[in-house]
Amino acid sequence: MKSYYKPLMLSTLMALAWISSVQAALPIEQLDSFHGAKGYLVQTKTLPMLDIEISIDAGSRYDPSTKSGLASLTGALLNKGIRSSKGALTEDQIADQVADLGADLSVGVTGERALIRIRCLSRSDIRDRAVGLARQILSNPSYEPAVLNREKQRISAGLLEAETKPDFVLDRRFRKAVYGDYPLGNAMTVKSIAALTASELKQFHQQFYRSDRVIVSMVGDISRAEAQEMMQTLVKDLPATGSAIPPLPELFRSPIESTADREIQIPFDSQQAHIAMGMTAIARNNPDYFPLMVGNYALGGGGFVSRLMNEVREKRGLAYSVFSYFAPGQDNGIFQAGLQTKNDQASMALDVMTETIAQFIAKGPTLSELDAAKANLVNGFPLRIDNNRKLLDNVSSIAWNGLPLNTLDTWTEQVNAVTRDQIETAFQKYLAMDRMKIVVLGAKQ
Repeated sequence: MKSYYKPLMLSTLMALAWISSVQAALPIEQLDSFHGAKGYLVQTKTLPMLDIEISIDAGSRYDPSTKSGLASLTGALLNKGIRSSKGALTEDQIADQVADLGADLSVGVTGERALIRIRCLSRSDIRDRAVGLARQILSNPSYEPAVLNREKQRISAGLLEAETKPDFVLDRRFRKAVYGDYPLGNAMTVKSIAALTASELKQFHQQFYRSDRVIVSMVGDISRAEAQEMMQTLVKDLPATGSAIPPLPELFRSPIESTADREIQIPFDSQQAHIAMGMTAIARNNPDYFPLMVGNYALGGGGFVSRLMNEVREKRGLAYSVFSYFAPGQDNGIFQAGLQTKNDQASMALDVMTETIAQFIAKGPTLSELDAAKANLVNGFPLRIDNNRKLLDNVSSIAWNGLPLNTLDTWTEQVNAVTRDQIETAFQKYLAMDRMKIVVLGAKQ
């Protein structure tokens, strides 16, 4: 064998060994609850690495209607300064400590949760220092007014720039159209960001950042006992409980409306028309998740093997790409389909996309489409867990959405068990063309 094949063979064998070790490490272990916090662990011994995600039930769905961006800024400033009885650290000092550890530490906020992620060596002295730093970031952010003002200016500048981009404008208008008055339909603006104060961020942190709203997910070369100790360290400075938080409003199914009421036309100086269509759908723990997921792969989630791609691109050349997806979480997420096309083809492209989705809802996939979707999903499953970070994503999703801990073990079985009748029934149950909101952004012809 020629020498230039050896590196490829070695890397392939290492990847296969890693996947085998990950699969052998399942099922996911649930740790003992601590002050209401939940913890989950997958042990992987192939690499001396540790990945941790701290999920806090403090996403932007909790923003007051007049204070959009409050949750996002509260999370974004977690690692921008620490102040506690043990001392203070500036943003630069935090960054220096992370660099000295050779670690990665990031923060972020989604619609449903705030997130802190840590990646470091699993060596005890490194991981203990990384966990100690994350503990301070989680529990004692300083929210200095000068830092807040700087971040507000940076975010506002980013928003003003983003508002010149069609994808950004389309996404905001589409989400508002689908979610309506539900909190996930609101979005931060320059005005709402400018009005936020440091005291409001501190109050939001005090109200929502408590251990009974935390889930810690870990993947790496550590034992259960070590994971248990780290989870307790991470949350022990947080209050265990707090005052009652008002429940979120119910996210109702998109209403039946006439086409005129469902369709929004947005003039925009763009050479391409950007189109989005969709409605509210399901939560991730819905028992019909797998029929909808497999069915959508055949409809528009499978790239070049999907029906939408065949009808819109291959047969008619109306768009380079067209897609559809479900985005479920704890909330009933959305179903969305979309494409970009020439302005003078927007009406035709929308008609083809609408007709294709309507036919799929009515009759489901063909047997060949179903077989192809299953084969692609099952054969691609190892790529969903082929490194620690991807595995952490899956563990976090399972924990956050309250799914069975053997979900990864049974994933391919559940995909293979889906039938055409189940897909047809599920699509007709949760989707309907007279409930689909439509947003078309582009220049008028």
